[in-house]
This record gives sequence, structure tokens and C-alpha cells, in this order.
Amino acid sequence: MAMALEKAAPAAKNNELQKVAKLLGGSRILARRLSSALDAHELLLHGLPASALDHLIGQLVFIQKTDSLEKAVGMSLRTYQRRKDAPSKPLSQDQSGRTWKFAEILSKATDVFGSQVEAEQWLERPAIGLDQRRPIDLLATPAGIELVEDYLERLEYGVYA
Repeated sequence: MAMALEKAAPAAKNNELQKVAKLLGGSRILARRLSSALDAHELLLHGLPASALDHLIGQLVFIQKTDSLEKAVGMSLRTYQRRKDAPSKPLSQDQSGRTWKFAEILSKATDVFGSQVEAEQWLERPAIGLDQRRPIDLLATPAGIELVEDYLERLEYGVYA
């Protein structure tokens, strides 16, 4: 039994990694296939292609280009527009990390709520378990990200308080 769990964990992690990579445009935009968290680390270290952020924003159904999204990915709308003019220039490490984390949380929320639309709506609504704060607003800081991830995990396992 323990052996089966050990084999299942890496497969689940790889599946999560592939979902995040897909939100960012997959190997076509990322220019490589990610097979481990170390691959993702190396990619973020060198900076995501700006087109990965474009792809992620293009995938959003409910969330608009607002102050909330700007906080979540760590980039103002004006900076984002300038980046679109230079798609070959990679994002900074900080922008890459925050973009990756937003995609990771969106992917996890999609799994928990069953659809991306539901996940995006949840990100935009005040949450009781987050002291009536909107999850997307909390993505502006590492502490807020941790709160959102913990809350999502509790929702996944049916622990609401």
C-alpha cells in the first residue's frame, strides 16, 4: 500500500505541473516540456516568456484585467501593455514567480470547484474562511498566497472553518 502511494504522489505532482504549464501555453510557449518541479524552477529562474502571461490572461473567462489581477501577477496594466510590445523579453523572476503561482492557484481552484469559471468567480468573491476578503486580493503577498492555498486545501477536503 505504501509503495502505491509513493508512486501515485509523483504522478499527481506531474499532473498538477502539466495543468499549470497548459495555462501558461504549454511547451509551445514555454519552449520546453516540464517534467519536474526543478524544470519549473529553472524556467522561472530565467524568466517566463511574456507570451506565457498573455496566454494565461487570454484563458481567463471571468476575471478581467483589473487592479486585482495586477496585484496577483505583480504587474500594472501599463507595464503589461508595454510587455506585449516586447513579447520576446522574458518576465522578471518576481513576475514569473507570481504569474506561475497565480496559474497554480487557478488550476487548484478549478480542480476544487469543477470548472475554471467557478474557480475564477470564487477568486473574485469575498470568502468567509478568509475573513470576507477576496482570494485574488490576497495573492499580492506571500502570506496571503499561503492563506489562499490553505483555504483551498480545506475546501478540497471538506473542512470549511
